[in-house]
Amino acid sequence: MGGVFSGMNISSSGMTAQKTRLDIIAENIANVNSTRDADGNVYKRKSVIFQEKNYATFQETLMGTAGAVGKGVKITDIIEDSETACRMVYDPTHPDADEDGYVIYPNVNTVTEMTDMIDASRSYEANVTAFNASKNMQLKALEIGK
Repeated sequence: MGGVFSGMNISSSGMTAQKTRLDIIAENIANVNSTRDADGNVYKRKSVIFQEKNYATFQETLMGTAGAVGKGVKITDIIEDSETACRMVYDPTHPDADEDGYVIYPNVNTVTEMTDMIDASRSYEANVTAFNASKNMQLKALEIGK
């Protein structure tokens, strides 16, 4: 899918990916103080994994190696962070406290999430700017033809 719309397609794929990333970050922040999910488990921080879109045909692959513009980005997975330890807070009055009085909270760090949110928001804005630049170039090209 080359031609005049390829820049817009790449930017729109980036906007879609960053919107999903923002949704996941918002979910993480919303669950920062959740002690359990619907299944009774502790909520685990989620992250979005991006990857460049694959080339469908040999010609697209050849053009990609010849220095042509890429295809954009896609979401390959949304993973749960099972490596970072959950927070243990001493609160014996909490209904979810264990026998020692500790409550297990999710492994979500609000500062990290807010930093990621700013990053995703700026990436989204950059894609909007690139999309609008492509659109304006196409409009100028149409004006030349008048």
